[in-house]
Amino acid sequence: MNEEVKDRVPPGQYLTEKWPVLHAGTVPRIDLNTWNFRIFGLVDEEKVLNWDEFNALPAYRSKSDIHCVTTWSRLDNTWDGVSFRDVMALVNVSPEAKFVVIHAEEGWTTNLPLTDLLMDDVLFAHTHDGEPLTPNHGWPLRLVVPQLYFWKSAKWVRGIEFVAEDKPGFWEERGYHLYADPWLEQRYRDDPEWHSGEKNTDEYYERVAKRIRLHEKKKQEEQGK
Repeated sequence: MNEEVKDRVPPGQYLTEKWPVLHAGTVPRIDLNTWNFRIFGLVDEEKVLNWDEFNALPAYRSKSDIHCVTTWSRLDNTWDGVSFRDVMALVNVSPEAKFVVIHAEEGWTTNLPLTDLLMDDVLFAHTHDGEPLTPNHGWPLRLVVPQLYFWKSAKWVRGIEFVAEDKPGFWEERGYHLYADPWLEQRYRDDPEWHSGEKNTDEYYERVAKRIRLHEKKKQEEQGK
């Protein structure tokens, strides 16, 4: 592994060109004729989109690396879909909203700070490396948040709920880390910051998010050389 690639791989991870399939439970059966996407919570008015309406939003493409909590990383993934920011722009979000709960099929959820979802390469993807997502990988729509461990990039997404306080999702309730920074190996709640008593505070999220942004800035600067 050369130094340039090595700098893109968080500690404890190994590289793969494959895309392992990992999920709890069965793959949901989805009918696009009845599929909808709900935007709710701390918004002025709830909005619901059907599949055609969602795909009428501006097309968005991003390229990013992904890092799974089970220790594999895959570099240079190209995603096509709709930017989170374009979805959020469909409603007026209350200033009190600091977090988002992602809702997926069969009641599955995950939690993220709103600031992380507003980063440039975050989107709701329907296509990966030029091919439509397969059902195992989240067809018809999955979230992609590359700066966090990949379980935060929920598959089979059906809605976003804006909330004022953090609410642990499915895996987070079962011991996974609330934030999931791969560069700090925040896999589970046994990391030092969790035990320091600073969990689930604005300061905690701001601090770890700042580390992510500094790393991304360094990566962009090095790529520009």
